[in-house]
Formats: sequence, structure tokens, C-alpha cells
Amino acid sequence: MQVAIVHDYLVQGIRGAERVVLEMHECYPDAPIHTLLFDAQRMGEPWGDLDVHTSCLQKMPGSLKLYEKLYLMMPHALEHMRFGDAEVILSSSSAWAKNLCPGGAMHVCYCYTPARFLWHWTREYVAGLKVAAPLKAVVKASLPGLRKWDKRGSERVNAFIAISEAVRERIRKYYGRESLLIYPPVDTDRFQPSAQVAEDYYLVVTTLNPYKRVDLAVGACTRLGAPLKVVGDGPELERLKGMAGPTVEFLGKVADEELPGLYARCRAFLMPQEEDFGIAPLEAQATGRPVVAYGAGGALETIVDGRTGLFFAEQTEDSLAEALRKMDGAEFSTEACRENSLRFSRESFRAQLIETVAGLHDRWTRGERGVLV
Repeated sequence: MQVAIVHDYLVQGIRGAERVVLEMHECYPDAPIHTLLFDAQRMGEPWGDLDVHTSCLQKMPGSLKLYEKLYLMMPHALEHMRFGDAEVILSSSSAWAKNLCPGGAMHVCYCYTPARFLWHWTREYVAGLKVAAPLKAVVKASLPGLRKWDKRGSERVNAFIAISEAVRERIRKYYGRESLLIYPPVDTDRFQPSAQVAEDYYLVVTTLNPYKRVDLAVGACTRLGAPLKVVGDGPELERLKGMAGPTVEFLGKVADEELPGLYARCRAFLMPQEEDFGIAPLEAQATGRPVVAYGAGGALETIVDGRTGLFFAEQTEDSLAEALRKMDGAEFSTEACRENSLRFSRESFRAQLIETVAGLHDRWTRGERGVLV
């Protein structure tokens, strides 16, 4: 079975989706990786040693820095990508790769979500654009056409695999398709409980984009005078610094070897955003630490309320602050948090993916075509 792996683009460093691609490659080590754009320097190891193929956009001057502005060219570039003799194309997609043209191959899409900016986050996306009003109007006018293209592209997928029940529901709502479910992998070997005593700080680890709602964590901890460490950077950084009190510390990007210790020593991990799944709160639980999360989306599937964390019901600073007050008298078992995280291990992901793709391919080779799921 010859497999090709396709990912949207590889230009932002190694985050959750990029780690999934690496796990896919572990399942199919001979598979080439195709992507619209590839920044080898920013991606670092082990990407430089992998067989990565790019689209025509790679040759455009400045494309690696201006990739977000090339969104109207991405459909054309993607549909002209070719995948050699692949019998199975495994796409890893939150926006573009899902819409590839598979030729005669079977196409299985591991879907993180239907594109947020086209479907369930359009208003917030347009409002958050930091461009002049005329250009914002142009972007807004382009979205209905892209939405139609995205819907048509979904019809070329033979089988969807969703990362969570929340995403399964979106695939059903926007594409009219059913999907299988395989949770993303968490490196539970790397993230382990620490013998050190937990310190009195809350922790956020995320990209500082508006939809991550880090402002709620900063505002609530500032109000309560609670220590908060924020790991990550992004366009919201300066605004967040401007609203932060003296108990909030911005660490920027931290080295990979430092992150497990930050998790293991925190009082609790904070997730104020609604996530499609959310790997970071599971990394925290793998170290034995509880999570305070907005009770929606993937958090409902990865956190056990009252056992491995607490939910707050409204996505407001007041609601989060009330949950943090409840943390004062709450106790959580390191073992319970760790045990919950093990349901999402890398080994479990690999076994499920290999078995699922093999089963679909067997049906394909026996003559089933079109929609398999």
C-alpha cells in the first residue's frame, strides 16, 4: 500500500497538527509528505531529513512570510499538486489539504475542523483582520466563493476521520458527511509527573491569537492577584501585556525540554478557549496537573469535571474567576489526571490509524468506491 501524506502548510513551527503529521509518518515511514509551503528553517528537526514536496507557491518570492495573504491562490495550487503512484492519500487538514484532487487514489482526510474562517468563525475572523477597511471588505467578499469551493472539495474525500465529537458534528453540519473518530496523539512518555512540589502559579500554553481567549486568563488572574505564566507568542501579545497586572508573566516561546517541568509544577492549567480537541490540557494531565477549562468543544471529551479539572460555564472573565476561586479548596489526584491522559497516547493513535486506513483500503481494493464513511 503506497501512501502519500498531505498537510496544509509547514511554515509555523511544530505545533499540534505538525506533531500529528510526524506520527502519521511513523505509521508510514516510506510516505512522502506533500504541502503547499515548507519553511525548513522554521520547522527545524526532523523535518529537514524528511521527503517533503511543495506546490508552485513555494517558488514565489516572499511566500514563506506572506503565506496568509496567498489564500486566494491556494485552491489553484492545491488542485494542481500530484502525488505520484500513491494508492492512499492521507490528508491532514484544517483548511486546504482536504480539497486535493486524488486522481485514482483513495483519499482519507484526518480533519481537525472545517475551516474556521469559512464556516463557524467567519465574523470573528473578519473583525480581527488588522488591515485597512477596503481590504477587509475584499476579504469578506471572497469568502462565499471559497466556502462553495470548500464544500465541493469535501465531496472528493472518500472517508473523513474527525479529531473529536465536536468536529464530527461540524463535518456533519457543513459537509453533510459522517466521519470516524480517532483522537490526536499525546506524548505521554515525554510529559510525566514530577517529584517536585507544585508551585502556586497557573499556566497557559498556546499561540496568542484572538480566538484563544487568553485575555480571560490574564484578566481573571490580574483581578484575583493570582500568579499566571503565559507560554507562547502571537499577534495578541502586546494587547495582553497592556492589560496584565504584576502577577502575570509572559515567557514567550520556551525550549521543548522546559515545557514538561512548567506543566508538572503548575497549580493548574488554564484553557479559556473552545478547542476542537486540545492537546495542551492533556499534556498537563499527563504530568498529573488538573485543568480549568471552558466547558465546550473538545474539553468535554478530554477533561473529567471534578476529577481531572473544573469547567466554567460562560466564556467570560467573571465565570473563569469564579472557577479559580473554587480551586482554593479543591484537591485533584495526580494518578487520576495521569490515567485520563493515557487514553490519548501516541501508541493508541498509531494503532487506530493503521487499522482504520487498512480496513478502508481493503474495501477500496474490493471495488468499493465513492463515499466509504
